[in-house]
Amino acid sequence: MKRPYSASTVFLLVFLTASATAGDATKMMSVQVRQGDVRATPYFLGKIVATLSYGDRVEVLGSKENWFRVSPRGKGVTGWMHASALSEKRIVLKAGGTDAKVAASSGELALAGKGFNADVEAEFKARNRSIDFSWIDRMQAMKVRPERIAAFLKEGGLVPAQGGGK
Repeated sequence: MKRPYSASTVFLLVFLTASATAGDATKMMSVQVRQGDVRATPYFLGKIVATLSYGDRVEVLGSKENWFRVSPRGKGVTGWMHASALSEKRIVLKAGGTDAKVAASSGELALAGKGFNADVEAEFKARNRSIDFSWIDRMQAMKVRPERIAAFLKEGGLVPAQGGGK
C-alpha cells in the first residue's frame, strides 16, 4: 500500500515546479522614450541597428552595467538599449490618445536624472534674465552623428568610458 505524501513534500514539489516555471519566463520591457535606439554595443556611440518608438516591447536577453541586451519584437535584430530608455511596466497606447506626444525624450530623461526639469529651468531663467539663452537653444538643436563624435574622440586621442554609466 502506497503511503500518502506529507504536506511538506507536496509543498516542496509545488515550490520546485513554480521555481522552474518562473525561471523559464521571458522578461519583457517597454520603451519609455519617444525614440529609443538599439545599438550593436552597450555604448552610446555604438552603431544603431534599430530604432524603436514609445511603447514598443523588447525581450531582455541579458544585461551589462546600465545596458540591456534586447530583441525587439518583429525587428529580427538583437542589440543593446540603455536602462533609462526602458520600463518594466507595459505601456499600452490607446487609439486617439496622446501618450506618445507627452513621453519624455531620452535627453529629457538624462536631464531629469540629474535633477533638471522645466520648473528648474524656468526658475534659473527668472534669476538670470541677463543671459542670452538663444545660444543654448541653438546648441540643443544641433545634431551630431555618432560617427562624427567617434572621429572627434579618435583624433583627439580621447578614450570614452564604455557604457556611458555614471
